[in-house]
Amino acid sequence: MKRNYVILSTPSKPRARMREIGPAGLESPQPPKVDVSALDPKTAADVASKKSVKAVAPVIPMKMIAPVSLDNEGPAVMAAEAVTWGIKAVGANTSPFNGDGIVVAVLDSGIDPTHPAFNGVELVRQNFTKEGDDDTDGHGTHCAGTIFGRDVDGTRIGVATGVKKAFIGKVLGKGGGGSDQVVQAIQWAVNGGAHVISMSLGIDFPGYVKELEDEGIPTELATSMALEDYRLNILLFERFASFISAQNAFLGTSVLFAAAGNESRRQIDPDFEIAVSPPAVADGFVSVAALGTSPEGFTVAPFSNWGARVSGPGVGIISAKTGGGLTSKNGTSMATPHVAGVAALWAQKLSASGELNGKLLADKLIGNATTNGIKPGFTPRNVGAGMVQAPQN
Repeated sequence: MKRNYVILSTPSKPRARMREIGPAGLESPQPPKVDVSALDPKTAADVASKKSVKAVAPVIPMKMIAPVSLDNEGPAVMAAEAVTWGIKAVGANTSPFNGDGIVVAVLDSGIDPTHPAFNGVELVRQNFTKEGDDDTDGHGTHCAGTIFGRDVDGTRIGVATGVKKAFIGKVLGKGGGGSDQVVQAIQWAVNGGAHVISMSLGIDFPGYVKELEDEGIPTELATSMALEDYRLNILLFERFASFISAQNAFLGTSVLFAAAGNESRRQIDPDFEIAVSPPAVADGFVSVAALGTSPEGFTVAPFSNWGARVSGPGVGIISAKTGGGLTSKNGTSMATPHVAGVAALWAQKLSASGELNGKLLADKLIGNATTNGIKPGFTPRNVGAGMVQAPQN
């Protein structure tokens, strides 16, 4: 039985490079080649054995990391202030940087391009789904608003309000999307010069098992197949991220940010904790956990998966709503754009001093995160390096 596979390989023929020789006399690497082909398992194995092929993985379903409803939510959550609590928590409102000159990418459910929050931003849009171009869910619009949204009705919602160009890849439709669309969108954003790439999505493992079962495959075999495909896709994302890291030294800077996931249920049982989900768990991605607020300090969001590298504000986050206005959402999906926005501020600072590169950008972001202000008693694995902080000078 043939299935669609993503094939990641090095180009077979040399092509003109932007820079032939890079630091230390090293030859500039060529961008990876991404193909999607219908193959049977034996042919896929044969393709994977080729020297030029770095990863072969079956296309599996992806889904947005959907916002979570919390029991204690009420009208107060929507009480917008002049600056949202998340902007203050990461120090964006006191930073001298605003992301000017930095290009960001949001790979999600699209965007509402008519929302006032995006006035003055060049939106480069690409639809990787079979649906309409605009955001019909609101998820992508909310995330984009947090990264670079302008003030709405007197409320500051955006971290990097000076960003003037953004790549908006619609990779999720009403039924989700596929790993092939996500990989293609990442490459599109990297090739377009995006410095910061934000993804609030993950592999839909239960949905994938059900899909295989619906094809008539017994549950035990479906689960086994899904686990193997899950592993292969993690490897695919890791190899792809390593390509991007190698290119960063020659062709520009791109850093990948992804949400840790919302599957934990600490409000039911403190031990009900789920590990970071793909693609965030893959090496080369900066995974993001969610924090909320309390009178005693920031708290780990009950839904936030453990094992992330950093944390961001993810509870009661007010941002842009499709059709206009503002709305509040909870999730690691909301924390990730805060972190991506702060990364844009650090990128601007590093660019001004001629030091911008992917490794240093990630190091600055993670190294300046802090656990100060987090309610005592937290478990380190639930917050990573802590709440990210914008550069202050």
